[in-house]
Amino acid sequence: MGSASSVLTQYDIEEVQEHCSNLFSQQEIVSLYQRFCQLDRNAKGFISADEFLSVPEFAMNPLSQRLLKMVDGLNFKDFVAFLSAFSGKATTQQKIEFIFKVYDSDNNGKVSFNDILEVLRDLSGSFMSDEQREKVLRQVLQEAGYSKESYLMLDDFIKLEGKKKKIVGGMDVYIHGI
Repeated sequence: MGSASSVLTQYDIEEVQEHCSNLFSQQEIVSLYQRFCQLDRNAKGFISADEFLSVPEFAMNPLSQRLLKMVDGLNFKDFVAFLSAFSGKATTQQKIEFIFKVYDSDNNGKVSFNDILEVLRDLSGSFMSDEQREKVLRQVLQEAGYSKESYLMLDDFIKLEGKKKKIVGGMDVYIHGI
């Protein structure tokens, strides 16, 4: 697994499976490795942001710039770990953890009002004004017992799963194109 041109051994496959909580079968890991090798055009053993942008669905994604921060320089093992949130076997907890990472673009372990507002801006584009986005976000946060000054931690995201759907429910549509 050192370079993208190498062949996966049974040990490599099992190691990746374990790293990804066994969310992918061995055959799925082999298929993901083939895709990884296609994206890793220079056979460096990792995928750059530019290589990710060669996937049209990824490039067109309104959250692509946020996602690029998460994927730039991934080796195969981490590439599969990144994709594990999209597995049909992933738990709700794993999906929420992934979404939290998308919002927490500075990796400080907390999400601010402005972090959420930026994602809403990316998702809604010109369909909503900044004032409309802020109004909706304030209302959702208020209903959940938070304010504009609150910082949400991962535990808060987990608690807010139902109410949060008003904010991020459509996000899955935008991040599936990888």
